[in-house]
Amino acid sequence: MKLQTLFEEYLLNHLPKSQSFHPIFEKALQEMLSAGGKRFRPLLLLSVVQSYESLLVKNALPVALGLELLHTYSLIHDDLPAMDDASLRRGYPTLHTTYDEVTAILVGDALNTHSFNLIAHAPLSSDV
Repeated sequence: MKLQTLFEEYLLNHLPKSQSFHPIFEKALQEMLSAGGKRFRPLLLLSVVQSYESLLVKNALPVALGLELLHTYSLIHDDLPAMDDASLRRGYPTLHTTYDEVTAILVGDALNTHSFNLIAHAPLSSDV
């Protein structure tokens, strides 16, 4: 299976779930992550892991997802009015224009936190 396909399937099956009090939080989170993108960072990581030890690719998927979440967080916060005030991202309206700034900030912060959790708890040995 191609790394791109493997990662996209993993992403769709592991979209962050939330038990947030915010009524549209999870929807906004999923919209941003499923909006596409090149997925350069996770695919670069998976390619390096595959060249090192192909059996570790599946164990590296949480780290690859963590990188994608971290990158998406940075894009969400970069789009905010206090930064670039962008209205489009990946061909779709930015979160702060679709919803509001508070939702965009909360989604970005959640992605940031979740990314570090995924990386810290990945099933890889410390020598990888």
